[in-house]
Amino acid sequence: MRQALAITVSYWFFTVTDGALRMLVILHFLELGMGPLELASLFLFYELFGAVTNLAGGWLAARLGLATTLVAGIALQIVALGMLLVDTAWLTVPYVMLAQAFSGIAKDLNKLSAKSSAKAITDREDHLYRWVSVLTGSKNALKGAGFFVGGFLLNVIGFWAAVASMAGMLALVLIANLLFLDWSVGRASFKPKFRDVISKSRRVNFLSAARFFLFGSRDVWFVIALPVFLQTVLGWSSWEVGAFFGAWVIGYGIVQSVTPWLTSEAAGRVPTHRSAAIWGLALAILPALITMAPESSAPETYLVVGLLIFGGLFAVNSAIHSYLIVSYAQRDGVTLDVGFYYMANAGGRLVGTILSGGIYQFAGLEACLWVSAAFVIAAAGAATLIPNDDQGPKRISDSSPSNR
Repeated sequence: MRQALAITVSYWFFTVTDGALRMLVILHFLELGMGPLELASLFLFYELFGAVTNLAGGWLAARLGLATTLVAGIALQIVALGMLLVDTAWLTVPYVMLAQAFSGIAKDLNKLSAKSSAKAITDREDHLYRWVSVLTGSKNALKGAGFFVGGFLLNVIGFWAAVASMAGMLALVLIANLLFLDWSVGRASFKPKFRDVISKSRRVNFLSAARFFLFGSRDVWFVIALPVFLQTVLGWSSWEVGAFFGAWVIGYGIVQSVTPWLTSEAAGRVPTHRSAAIWGLALAILPALITMAPESSAPETYLVVGLLIFGGLFAVNSAIHSYLIVSYAQRDGVTLDVGFYYMANAGGRLVGTILSGGIYQFAGLEACLWVSAAFVIAAAGAATLIPNDDQGPKRISDSSPSNR
C-alpha cells in the first residue's frame, strides 16, 4: 500500500502540471495569433510520441519495473517545461512541437506506470474495479484543476513564471520518488522480447480499437475546436476558458471515481464488454442532440449544458474501459497489454487532435460534434466484437482469488 500511495501521489502531481501546460500552450499561442490548425499541430508530436511510448514503455516497465518508467516520465516532463523557458522568439511551432514530444512521452510513461500498478499490487476484481476507477477519476479531476491553474497562472504571473514554478514542483516530486519507490514493482518474471508488445489477445485488441474511437470522439471537439470557439466566437477570456475546462474535467473525474456505484457493483457485479457497448451507444446521442438544439437566444447554454452531460457519460465509458483492460491484462508482464491498449488511446487522441483543428477551421464546431457522434458509434461497435468470455455480468464473488 505504501508503494501504491507513492505511485498515486506522484501521478497526481504530474497530472496537475500536464493539464496546466496544455492550457498554457493553447491560450498563450492563441493570444499570439495562431489559428486552429496551427494550434493542433503543436500537439501533433505530443500524441504521436505518446502512442509510441506506450508500446516501448510497456516493454521497458516489464523488464525494469514500474518505478523506472515513472521516474523517467517525471524527468522528461521537467525537460519539456525547461525547453519552454526561453525567449519568446525561440518559441516557434517546430520548437514547441519538440517540447510537446517530450511532454507526451512523459505523460504516457506516468499513466502506464500508475494504471499498471493496480494490477501488480491487487488480485481481487472488486478491489481492482474500485482502485482503477478512483485512480482514473482522481487523475482527471486533477487534470481539470490543472486546466484551471494554467489559465489562472497565465493571467496572474505570465507564461514564463508559470512554467518555471511547475518545473520546480516536479523536481521535488522526482527527488521523493528516488528515495521512496520500490524498483521491483511490476517487473516481469521473464525477459519479454520487444515483439511481445503486440497483443495476442483478441479481447485486448478489440477493446483497444474501442478505446481509439472513444478518445477520438472527445478530442475532435475538446482539444482545439472548443477553446478556440469559446474565446473567438463567444468572447470568453483565457481565465473563463481555463475555468470551464477545469470544471468539465474535474466533474468528469468525479464521475469516473464513483462509476462502480453508478453501474452495477452494488448488485455484486463488475462490468463486461457488453457494458462498454451499452454505455457507448448512450453517449453517441449527446453530440448529435447538441447540434440539433433549437435556435434560441441562448445557444451558449445548450452547448455548455450538453457538453457537461457528455462529460458525465464519457466518464462512465472511460472508467469501464480502464477497468476492462486491467482485468484482461496478463498479470505477469501486465504493462505489455496495458501499454498496447494505451497506444490505441494515444492514437485516438492524435487523430482527434488533428481533426479538431482541421474540421473546425474549415467546417466549424457543429461538424466536429457530428464526427464525435460517429466515433462513439464506432467505439460501441468495437466493444460488441470483444469475444464473449462469459454469459453475463461477472459477480464479484465469482472473481475473487478463491473462486478463480
